[in-house]
Amino acid sequence: MEQYTVTGMSCAACSARVEKAVSKVPGVTSCSVSLLTNSMGVEGTASETDIIAAVTEAGYGAQKKGAASAGAKRALAAADEDLLKDRETPVLKRRLLASLGFLIVLMYFSMGHMMWNWPVPAFFQGNHVAMGLLQLLLAGIIMVINQKFFISGFKGLIHRAPNMDTLVALGSGASFVWSTYALFAMTDAQGKGDMAGVMSYMHEFYFESAATILTLITVGKMLEARSKGKTTDALKSLMKLAPKTAVILENGEEKTVPIDHVQTGDIFVVRPGENIPVDGIVLEGHSAVNEAALTGESIPADKAEGDKVSAATVNQSGFLKCRATRVGEDTTLSQIIQMVSDAAATKAPIAKVADKVSGVFVPIVIAISIATILVWLLAGQTLGFALARGISVLVISCPCALGLATPVAIMVGNGMGAKNGIMFKTAVSLEETGKTQIVALDKTGTITSGEPKVTDILPAEGLTEEALLSMACSLEKKSEHPLARAILTLAEERKISGKEVSGFQALPGNGLLAELEGQKLLGGNYKFISSRISVPEEMKSRSQELAEEGKTPLFFAEGDRLAGIIAVADVIKEDSPQAVKELQNMGIHVVMLTGDNERTARAIGRQAGVDQVIAGVLPDGKESVIRSLKEKGKVAMVGDGINDAPALTRADIGIAIGAGTDIAIDAADVVLMKSCLSDVPAAIRLSRAALRNIHENLFWAFFYNAVGIPLAAGLWYPVFGWKLNPMFGAAAMSLSSFCVVTNALRLNWFDMYNAKKDKKVKNAVSIILEESDENKEENKMEKTMKIEGMMCGHCEARVKKALEALDQVESAAVSHEAGTAVVTLKSDVADDVLKKAVEDQDYKVLSVQ
Repeated sequence: MEQYTVTGMSCAACSARVEKAVSKVPGVTSCSVSLLTNSMGVEGTASETDIIAAVTEAGYGAQKKGAASAGAKRALAAADEDLLKDRETPVLKRRLLASLGFLIVLMYFSMGHMMWNWPVPAFFQGNHVAMGLLQLLLAGIIMVINQKFFISGFKGLIHRAPNMDTLVALGSGASFVWSTYALFAMTDAQGKGDMAGVMSYMHEFYFESAATILTLITVGKMLEARSKGKTTDALKSLMKLAPKTAVILENGEEKTVPIDHVQTGDIFVVRPGENIPVDGIVLEGHSAVNEAALTGESIPADKAEGDKVSAATVNQSGFLKCRATRVGEDTTLSQIIQMVSDAAATKAPIAKVADKVSGVFVPIVIAISIATILVWLLAGQTLGFALARGISVLVISCPCALGLATPVAIMVGNGMGAKNGIMFKTAVSLEETGKTQIVALDKTGTITSGEPKVTDILPAEGLTEEALLSMACSLEKKSEHPLARAILTLAEERKISGKEVSGFQALPGNGLLAELEGQKLLGGNYKFISSRISVPEEMKSRSQELAEEGKTPLFFAEGDRLAGIIAVADVIKEDSPQAVKELQNMGIHVVMLTGDNERTARAIGRQAGVDQVIAGVLPDGKESVIRSLKEKGKVAMVGDGINDAPALTRADIGIAIGAGTDIAIDAADVVLMKSCLSDVPAAIRLSRAALRNIHENLFWAFFYNAVGIPLAAGLWYPVFGWKLNPMFGAAAMSLSSFCVVTNALRLNWFDMYNAKKDKKVKNAVSIILEESDENKEENKMEKTMKIEGMMCGHCEARVKKALEALDQVESAAVSHEAGTAVVTLKSDVADDVLKKAVEDQDYKVLSVQ
């Protein structure tokens, strides 16, 4: 997406006009314009020149973001910070102060003296013409101060694209022109000595209305601009964390350079208390780094040699020497800024309703205003009365509230998400996430930590846990199996170092064999150990219980005696059960997808508390499961963003979890930077709150206009005698936009991690995945393979993946306990092909039936 800065827009009608003009340019596939950030996102093959020309022809200005600044690509974050800077408020504040200064004087003479007989200089006593000329002069000065309304308004009218400024300019201009006519008519009446005519025309002066309309609209614009500036506070505070300089090493000497001079490969140093300038990798030192700015995680992360560090994070304790790996627009910080900026430049589906209304709103209001004047004239009212009603209609109507209803809530919601490590890529993803009915969770790395850990240590009688762990550590030291790492990690934590063994042998899939101080050591699964020594019934039944809990029991023996069992499993994260419960309390059906066997999967599913478990599913198969789930309701898929890319893409909402610094995951719609599953219900909660806020804003915008326009037109005057002074109409118009933006800012206080107010979605679905007709067919070709050497879930996964990689194989159900693989075929395949696929993974095939 190419982004442009658009100038000259003042309301939703302007943004709709620009969007329409650019969408017509050949080669443009999509265009969305944000009134909030004055930005435009364009996709397609159209040239920059053609796009800018289309915007200019529509009566506005455009410039490609970063085009004006040297080295823009190297200073993306700085350019964005400059873009988000609130320039409107100071200008509008100066205009407002100047307008108020002259308006106070004008109101003193027009209202104070006329209505309450406040004292005026003797020259003005009884001199009605002089009083009128003074009001004309003061109103004229205020109109010059606020000339932007007239320039923008009439420019829009000339380009046949009237906007909010057009309504203000017509209302104020009509008041001024009519008052000027009344002044000349009064002068003529005074020349003729017609004092009754003089007094009559004096009551037709609307100079104060012309000036007050402009001043009050400026008040509203300033409040709106100030509030709009606050919607990007979260991003601006993030940008301020990025250092402007870095300390790099050149020829062994430290040198401070501007941040945009740092190149990939440069060596930089960071002292305690300093911000890390760019993304890099630690070469020397260790420290605790506060990454809250990027991930929202308050607990500092320990960094040592080989670990990655990110720009805008704070080095808290130690000295770090790092090598720059990503600089400029490639840093995690810049990608976050770009992602939120892109999201602000996109349109939520709900905004399209407001856009359609905004596109025709101003012409309809002008037509209503003209009709109002004509109807009152035909009803026998004076031109002054009819004109006042028509002007009130013009100035009370507010397309701004409609245009801002959605983007302000989207921007605040995105900023809140970014602050907590939850990144919504587009406005669509922010709106749609809250509508989720089914959440499909990948098991490994999402529900579980993704790394095997020791869960149980069961030493045989006469042995301690430390003795068993020491022996296991000695044996596993030379093993490369993933389960060995779990045992070695625990031994390291407990400061247990195994002894050196001799004659080490790894029998693939079966187990380990070695000698220690003349004693034979054995390690492996039940099948391997039981073939060499006798296993007590108690230990055998205990191992079966562990297996049913989804754990892998590893048996260890010394000589002819069983030393004990160490159980290893991919344990679930601490917050997973609570996160699943929160999703269910929201009325969401939770499904767990995994490539594990049925027993392991169901054990993990029970611990996590999910509604449904679908086991034996490889990454390719997850995509077809998501397709089936989508027939039941709106699906969000949560995965790691790499192996789960097809499923993330297929789902209505793809959520990548644990992205860390790698936030540019194309397949995902929502990126969670932490590995906390609790961020999933938080993202859904935030989406629902943002959507609720948008509904409130749109209701207010439509309700305000539905009530305000009939009142301004004098519809209730014959019944209740109600009529609206144009000045009060202008005040109401100013407040409407301010109310919408202020309501959106309430999202800043929304606690997305508070589950107390969760409500179940209407029509919550109850999903039961039925077997597909294909699986029900009994005439499917199946082959059962007897395999030797598998000893854990990881072995199963390797065999399953190897078999399902064959074109003729539809699926493979593998069990390391039974030592079998049941292969379902799409078409006939030779036994030798199946055998080779498995034996290439270092397992032995005993038979194929």
